[in-house]
Amino acid sequence: QLQLVESGGGLVQPGGSLRLSCAASRSISSINAMEWYRQAPGKERELVAVITNAGITTYADSVKGRFTISNAKNTVYLQMNSLKPEDTAVYYCHTNWIFRHYWGQGTQVTVSS
Repeated sequence: QLQLVESGGGLVQPGGSLRLSCAASRSISSINAMEWYRQAPGKERELVAVITNAGITTYADSVKGRFTISNAKNTVYLQMNSLKPEDTAVYYCHTNWIFRHYWGQGTQVTVSS
């Protein structure tokens, strides 16, 4: 079993920064990849960033150059800079491990002046 718990969301002004955390209940070193998704109201959930256990990262075009995914021990981070109103969404941590999908409960990010 694996539990994922996100934290770090909140209200921020455009141009501001937030760092999201995803704490896993066990070591993630053997997990192939950890991902951050987001879902805005009325929109489908979209993949934002991926980090593999080899440290390879990929990003959605909409966040490239502004967001950085990283990991340390059992936690995955998403550093979000130069935030825009269109980044407003619930952000979820996700992984596919031993043929099962695991999601966190999500953390709300609101970018507004």
